[in-house]
Amino acid sequence: MNRRQVLAASALAIAPSAWSGGAAGAPSAPRLSPPVVGTSWYPEQWPQEAWAGDLDLMRQAGLKVVRMGEFAWSRMEPRDGRFDFDWLDRAIAAAAAHGMWTVLGTPTAAPPVWLTEAHPDVLRMEEDGRVQGHGERRQFSVGRSTYRRYAVRIASELARRYGRDPNVIGWQIDNEIGLETFDPEAKARWAGWLAGRYGDIDALNARWTTAYWSQTYLRFDQVPLSLGPDQNPALVLDARRFFSRMWADHVNAQASALRRAGRPDQFVTTNSTLWNNHFDQHLVHQGLDLAAWDLYAPSGRPDWAGNALHHAVVRGYKRRPFWVMETQPGHVNWGSLNRSLDPGETRLMAWQAVARGADAVLYWQWRSALGGQEQYHGTLVGPDGTPTAVFPEVAQTAREFVQAAPFLQGSAPRAEVALIYDQDSRWALEQQRHARDYDPTAVMKAWHRPFFDRNIDIDVVTPSQELGGYRLVMAPCLHLIDDDLAARLSAYVERGGWLVLGPRSGMKTQDNALWPVRQPGPLASLLGAQVDGFYALDDERPLVGAWPAIGRIWAETIRPMAPGVEVLARYGTGGWTEGRPAVVQRPVGQGGVVYVGALLDPEGQAGLTDRLVAARGVTAAPIAVPSGVEAATRLGPGGLCCFLLNTSDQAVEIALPEGARPVVGVLAQGRLAPQDAVLIHIQGAPGEPSARPSAHS
Repeated sequence: MNRRQVLAASALAIAPSAWSGGAAGAPSAPRLSPPVVGTSWYPEQWPQEAWAGDLDLMRQAGLKVVRMGEFAWSRMEPRDGRFDFDWLDRAIAAAAAHGMWTVLGTPTAAPPVWLTEAHPDVLRMEEDGRVQGHGERRQFSVGRSTYRRYAVRIASELARRYGRDPNVIGWQIDNEIGLETFDPEAKARWAGWLAGRYGDIDALNARWTTAYWSQTYLRFDQVPLSLGPDQNPALVLDARRFFSRMWADHVNAQASALRRAGRPDQFVTTNSTLWNNHFDQHLVHQGLDLAAWDLYAPSGRPDWAGNALHHAVVRGYKRRPFWVMETQPGHVNWGSLNRSLDPGETRLMAWQAVARGADAVLYWQWRSALGGQEQYHGTLVGPDGTPTAVFPEVAQTAREFVQAAPFLQGSAPRAEVALIYDQDSRWALEQQRHARDYDPTAVMKAWHRPFFDRNIDIDVVTPSQELGGYRLVMAPCLHLIDDDLAARLSAYVERGGWLVLGPRSGMKTQDNALWPVRQPGPLASLLGAQVDGFYALDDERPLVGAWPAIGRIWAETIRPMAPGVEVLARYGTGGWTEGRPAVVQRPVGQGGVVYVGALLDPEGQAGLTDRLVAARGVTAAPIAVPSGVEAATRLGPGGLCCFLLNTSDQAVEIALPEGARPVVGVLAQGRLAPQDAVLIHIQGAPGEPSARPSAHS
């Protein structure tokens, strides 16, 4: 038996109870019992004598997963083609000996200096021609074949070494990918991508309206690769799609290398970031096994509603539970003011993530690095190896997750409401806002907020995903609509669904060109009305109708054109909008469609939501809670679980329905303490969401 086999056998002999399947020495099926807590650990930064102390503390904290390796390329491959994994063998085995599984990162976010020195062409180029220097991270060009070759090689070597290691449960590809490059090879790929998309240059010219400003091209290699704000909107949108394709290819190439030599039960993922706008997340995640994201609150003031929404966004990438691959233990170091979370909030952020579909929460990072760019970042232990103030809170969370695991196995949130998020529409709107404050992500958050406040779970879906299981589909920013999408949305409505469209819906085609039909373009016949004018606002426009509301930032006037169109609200006095319809609805088939022509104030949006929820019979969480308490549910084989999170600074009274009992946390005399959480298991809850199919069915 060689040294590595001894290490593996030693680790397997003391494998944690979360592991199941397989005889010793054979590939086994790793199975964590979610939810679990873990951390990012960088053994390459510390002498091996320090490892035992770190790992002892991890075990004391109840951590189940360590992520390592994603920044260790220079340690794994100190010279071109000379690999050193002995230290990583020892680190993985040591973690296993302390009861922890390993997620290995491919280290391609930070190439070693020998690579950038020998092949300076692999460095990323900005649009203005500046070349990124060595010593940061993500300084590589995703478009360079040289870099792709080296990236796949290191991923392949890792897979050959650890693809059968029983202690490695999964892979993270790269780290927070997404920056664009404009180097010559990327531009050549761009020309080829355009040729594949359009077939001939005349088709491109026609669809991009290049006759405008004499932009007509004769060859694909003449088309600039640009994200400039003054470029042709069709060109910029296609450039965004092109970069998405390059990132998907980068991720898929590494995923294929990992899977060729790895076990089928090792998951493959990558870690995205909040509202990452550099590429289409759904495209990149198509070839991955699960989604993961990095959850941070740099201000130290969590946006509870915003985080809940983005958890749903990430859950929608694969339509199944996800991981939080990084989150802060207390504070970060890269904000303008790096305030620490208040006592209890680190734990609450973890519990909220699980409530919204996370199966794992990993903290970045374990121990303060003595040098480097992130010395001030929050950690679980300090540079001296002793626990920081937040350590007991994380340990408490880990213990509670173990208690919760039997009730949450195989569970996920279930929703009756879907919110459509279309990346292409977001890109198109952001390039041509027309109103300075027209921010599509802010619009998404504004439409989501009343559902959050009413403890109604939502799914976030793409326009192409199945909608049939939802009572209500909200489309705040569906700017680009083609005939196929219009047909599918119309079918959803005809079969009994209700579709709610926001301002600027259906204004453009998938080529970012105006429809020759007024908004909502190919859905105008379904709505039985058209938008006859749009206005950027620097004032407020009161709405008069079924509920009080105020229009801000953007206003559209609507002209009914078919029988059955009901005007729900009109603009009050002032300007071109005076007296004109602002919100209309029309029953169609077994369902109906609503068009909201203004961005509404919070009270107006809440009133609209209340009307929609009541009309469609949408149900909230089964436990009534006061303001300041978030309630969310997960449903699975273990039954219905309701998470109650008190994010306020006051204790609150909670009345539990019959058959409900706390299984994690305490309701002392029916009161939930401030900055506290409790998990409630409900036996035989009436109207459980399982009765209605959803995006997770």
